[in-house]
Amino acid sequence: MKNILVPLDLKPGTDKVSAMACRLAKATGAKLWLLHVAAPQPDLVGYEAGPQYIRDVRADELREEHTWLQRCAAETQAQDIVAQAILVMGPTVEVILKEAKRLNADLIVMGNHGRHGLAKAFIGSVSEEVIHADAIPVLIVPTPKEE
Repeated sequence: MKNILVPLDLKPGTDKVSAMACRLAKATGAKLWLLHVAAPQPDLVGYEAGPQYIRDVRADELREEHTWLQRCAAETQAQDIVAQAILVMGPTVEVILKEAKRLNADLIVMGNHGRHGLAKAFIGSVSEEVIHADAIPVLIVPTPKEE
């Protein structure tokens, strides 16, 4: 195993997913690719970028997400694990699958927040979609349920 893709979000349980990926990387000598998929820019009307204050708020959010992801990568590297952080904007499932293919990932390690009921019916499950969409093995780490 050479490459493990680890999609991370800012939700509770991310540390559990990271810890599992680190154990696997140490055991196999694989490189960890820490991926955070950021929400796309809010294009409000047609081709307009929207009000400046909305763009400013989103820029601040992206800076915070980038800083968080870089901190995750640094903590991983401090454990003598080769890791690289990637922040990509776009639709979550599509980005995960595209990056897995681009990086020649041997495994995807990701969390499952346990959506159920109406939330699962309307929103779906990213981990379920990734499992069903691709031939790359996926390790699901259970994380706290979303409320």
